[in-house]
Parts: sequence; structure tokens; C-alpha cells
Amino acid sequence: MPSHSAVPRPEYPRPQFARHDWLNLNGTWQFELDRGDSGLERGLTDRELSGEILVPFPPESELSGIGETDFLHAVWYRRTVTLPAEWAGRRVLLHFGAVDYDTTVWVNGTEVARHRGGFTPFTADLDGVAEPGDEAVITVRARDPRSGPQARGKQAIKYANHDCNYTRVTGIWQTVWLEPVADLHLRRPRITPDLAGSAFHLELPLSGNREGHRVAAVLTDADGEVARAEARADLDLAPRLYLPVPEDRRREWSPDDPHLYGLRLALLDAEGVEVDAAESYAGLRAVGIRGKAITLNGRTVFQRLVLDQGWYPDGLMTAPTDEALVRDIELAMAAGFNGARLHQKVFEERFLYHADRLGYLVWGEFGDWGCEVGGSSGDNQQPDASYVGQWLEAIERDYSHPSIVGWCPLNETYQKLHDRVTQLDSVTRAMFLATKALDTTRPVVDASGYAHRVAETDVYDSHSYEQDPAAFARQQAGLADGTPYVNRHADGTAYSLPYRGQPYFVSEFGGIWWDPEAAATAAGDDRTASWGYGDRPRDEEEFHARFEGLTGVLLGDPDMFGYCYTQLTDVFQEQNGVYRFDRTTKLDVERVRAAQVRRAAIEER
Repeated sequence: MPSHSAVPRPEYPRPQFARHDWLNLNGTWQFELDRGDSGLERGLTDRELSGEILVPFPPESELSGIGETDFLHAVWYRRTVTLPAEWAGRRVLLHFGAVDYDTTVWVNGTEVARHRGGFTPFTADLDGVAEPGDEAVITVRARDPRSGPQARGKQAIKYANHDCNYTRVTGIWQTVWLEPVADLHLRRPRITPDLAGSAFHLELPLSGNREGHRVAAVLTDADGEVARAEARADLDLAPRLYLPVPEDRRREWSPDDPHLYGLRLALLDAEGVEVDAAESYAGLRAVGIRGKAITLNGRTVFQRLVLDQGWYPDGLMTAPTDEALVRDIELAMAAGFNGARLHQKVFEERFLYHADRLGYLVWGEFGDWGCEVGGSSGDNQQPDASYVGQWLEAIERDYSHPSIVGWCPLNETYQKLHDRVTQLDSVTRAMFLATKALDTTRPVVDASGYAHRVAETDVYDSHSYEQDPAAFARQQAGLADGTPYVNRHADGTAYSLPYRGQPYFVSEFGGIWWDPEAAATAAGDDRTASWGYGDRPRDEEEFHARFEGLTGVLLGDPDMFGYCYTQLTDVFQEQNGVYRFDRTTKLDVERVRAAQVRRAAIEER
């Protein structure tokens, strides 16, 4: 086990709902593999474990100190911590940023939490189990079964990495932390910007109500207080506050000016004493639909998106440092992209915080791959009810981030359309309607590419890896007369309900295979070691000509609201990134940028 003197990933994990007191539990934990998932019978809840791991890095990763990449059907963690005595009089919450996949948590031998899903946070309340000043023995079992419908994202279901599937992630892969709260306390707020009304609407969920209590919020900018509001907290479980922004203090959030207002939240008792408080922030912006365009603050902004998969050579799904998250956004912006599809993964919340403050547009997406369990091409995709629950947890976590401009619950659900309602139809509709119910302010694409099963989806799209710009232009030409390119099965059978005039974009294209080192060797055409879409360019000049041609087709289409180029970085064997997997440069980034920054045809309307 490597020696680490500092706590890895020490930064506060939840920047939009930050309390002053907290304790980061990242670092060295006891650890044990449980390949037969028999640990409960063997008493692993009650004894020391045989090894060590560096949390929050998953055991498959190099940074964890283990690097075991075989299937891990169950893993166990154990750590003893003394709850700070200065937290006396408050209950202690144990937070997990994300644990893959089915998790059970015990503290001092008592089960305190169960959670299904590898991408979303959960919390255990330690009240009555461990109090401030007590020693708490935390034991975690994470199960990661190999079969069955499971939201895995891009994790390989074969032993080795293959195609666009990568090294698996099991167990804890985001920050673990403790936080003290009052018995009656604030829960995560929902912050809704109202650009037309020049205001913010706040919902402040509470753990309960008490006579005489009030909630309060103060909105600030660099010049001080902008607005404040209070409301009774003894009636509604989620009191609502209204914070108007005067015209002379109004500043819209956009990629050109990603202004964030400060926001302080408080719960006050009958004497006006703060019972709970948290720091937050908000961006004043609006996302709309005008004809074929998606607007930001009433203006058409062509979305020059890049596919970002959020994988790292040493940490896998876990960024090695907070700076690495910032670096990925900066690299994308340097190449001319103004946003990203956060692809097949619910990114850690600090990525969204950096996107908020840097003015980077993102589409939030669920890592839904893993439901390919059916036998026939008409019933091969079988997501279950857990998909809906996990996706709602992701939206609830991320609702208030201004950088998110759209939601994508599903991706490439390739299943033939026929006249029988299938599991895929039911779950696709449930995820779409659940998204719209929880968030009425952002557009939703029912499924990115392939199987559009919801007639009223806000956005329609396709994926195309056609590499010849002239053929690509012919393929996309039908959008002008309402018959855009739509993904179909190889035999021509439809995946999707017909297009109905919604805003349309090509949400995956390009993927140009460019690996200069492999190209220079005899093994250059071995697609198991290095691959991308289409034939590899003969040289970098041919790459740029192809990139400029493909992006030019979409930028020049007055009915196209954006695009998403595959992809930001190489990922293991998939060598089609603008940057290498280690984030070093492999292309003339200025030429990539120059191909994108001209005004798009839809922006000229």
C-alpha cells in the first residue's frame, strides 16, 4: 500500500450546499475482496479486514493501491473514526458521494443504509447509533454483480477492455464524509432562476417543522446584498422564498459571463437564533425553445459540444485531483467547444461546480448501458424500475446547477419498434415523464440516438459516424424538409417514433481515429489495441480536413441547434480523442478551435 501523508481529494464535495463543519473520510481504509459474496456469512461485519485501500479511488484503479481489474462481485471496507466531540448536541450524517453498485453500510454493527446505484449519493443518519465523541466503526459492503440489468455506463462486461467499454469500477469512487446537523435542519435546496421575472425561486426542504421557526435567504453579489427573504418554517415541509433581482444588479449567466450570485440559507428558531445554515450560489439564466433553436437567455447559442466520458488512466471514473476536473473543461474550451455531453456517467458534483463558474454548457446524462439482457432484437433492452429511481436521485442532486441546459436519461437504446409495448417503452416513458415532473425548466431528449419512444420528446437527435463530409452532408440534408437522418436497425427496421419537428442535433459524430504513434508502426491497423471510427487519416493534415468538413456541415445547417463531437480524450483503446488519455496534446488544437468558432447558420437567423 503506498504511503499518503495528505488526504486525497480533500475539497468539499457539495459546493452548492456547503456547511462549515464537516470531516473528510477519504484516505486509508481497511479493505478485503469477497469474490464469492460470502462475507456476511463469514463475519466480515465484525472483524478487521485483511488489506488496505486508498479511498475514494476504486480497487481496479492504480491510485487505490490495489489495481485488481478482474470481476469483483463484492468488496468490503472498514474504518474506525472518532466523531468530533465539538459536534455535541447535533446528529451526525455519514455521506457517500457514489458507491458502485449495491451498497450496505453498518456503523458499530448496526445497519444504517442500503442503496442501489453506482452514480448517485446517499446518506446514513447516525443518530442513536453513534454520537459526537463516540468511536464509530464504519463497515461498507459493495456488491457489483456481473449479470442482470444494471446501470453500468461504459464499464466492460467482458473480462478485458473492449470496443468502447472500459475497466470496471467497484465500490467507493467518490468522497466519503461526515457532517453534523441540528435535529431540525435544512435539506438540499432547489434553486430555480426566473429570468423573465428577474428573480430566483427557492424551495427549502426541511427535516421537519417546529413552532416559531423560520427560513431565511440572502442573495449577494460583489457589491453586497442584492435581496433577502424570510418565511415561516412551521407549516410547509418545503417553504418557498422569492428573491427579486433589481435591474441595476441583474447579471445573466452565460458562457460569455458566467456570473454567480452568492446565496446564504438559514433556519432560525423562535428567538431568531440560527439552528442551521448553508452557503450556496445561483446563476440567473433561462433555457428555451424557439422553433428549431434552443435558446439561452432568449438568444440562440449554437451548442458546440464534445463527448466527455470522464475517465482517467490512474483513477478510472475518479478524477485524481480537483484540478483534473478543471483541466478537462479548460482543454475543451481551448479546442473551441462551449460545452459537453457528460456521457454514460453521472459526473461528480464538483465538475458541475467548475462548469457553473467557467460558463460551460452541459447535458446531464445517466449511465444506462447495462440493460442489454433480452434475447430478441425486439425485446433486448430491459431497464428496470431502479433506473427511474437512480435517475431521479441524479436530477435532484443536480437540479440547481446553471451549467446544465438539458437532460438525457438514456443513450443508444437500440431496439426495434413494433406494435407491442415493451419494458423499454415503459421505462423510457417513465424516465422522460419523471424528468419533466421534477424539472420543468430544461429540455429533455428521451433517448440520445436510436430509440426515440416518446412522441412528445422536447429534442430529437441521431448519431452518425459517417466520415466523408460530402456523404455526411447528403445524409443530413433531409432536416430542411422535416425528414432528418434517423438511426435504424441494420435491416432498415425503425427504432423510433417519427420526427415531429422538434429541435434537432447530431449528438454523436466524428470519432475520427487518430493515433499518430500506432499509425507509424506495423501494428497501426490493429483495432484491438487502437481504434476509432472510419479509416484512420494518413496524416494530421487529413484529420483536420475531415474535422473541418464534418463540423462545417452542421455549423452551416440553419435548422441544426448544435452538435456533439466524439470525443474529448482518448480512453484506453478508443483512440479518437482531441487529446490523449493523459490529457497531453496530440493535435494542433488551434486548428480544431478555428474550425468551430465561426457563427453557425442557426445563430444568423
